[in-house]
Amino acid sequence: MELKIRQEDKKDFKAVFELIEKAFENVAFSDHREQFLVERLRVSDAFVPELSLVAEQNDQIVGYILLTKIKIKNETGKTAESLALAPVAVLPDFQGKGIGGQLIRTAHDKARTMGFGSVILLGHEKYYPKFGYQMTSQYGIRLPFDVPPENCMVIELIPGALKDVSGVVGYPKAFFE
Repeated sequence: MELKIRQEDKKDFKAVFELIEKAFENVAFSDHREQFLVERLRVSDAFVPELSLVAEQNDQIVGYILLTKIKIKNETGKTAESLALAPVAVLPDFQGKGIGGQLIRTAHDKARTMGFGSVILLGHEKYYPKFGYQMTSQYGIRLPFDVPPENCMVIELIPGALKDVSGVVGYPKAFFE
């Protein structure tokens, strides 16, 4: 069964909504509203259509990933652009088969090609380091809310992209509505 990863299309919205809902249904550290976050982000200035990807198997959407634009702002007010990974989701029956990993690697490659230098996420401390993620604290980057530091991670897509970058992540207001 071949996996096809492609840019999400408007006709996919309903299937993606349901996929995200099912994927996070039994996740303990979830507000179970990730599908609504995606809807809000799609209509925000942070949305990058090329970085909203679906994974298809036998014409069924089985996975989804979204990277959106964020800023990192230091104490002097200087900002640097980055991306937020939220969410990556795979239908429960397809989890554990590497689909999430393929979505992450494909999204990283597309973002790098588009000139984005880094991705920040709040996620599982044992899963994301496999893809090169490190704790944001190693770069002097903080999230704007209180969460365990081991779950706040970043990856440089372009070596040196985070040189001289530090501060607090500024998420689009869609993350807080």
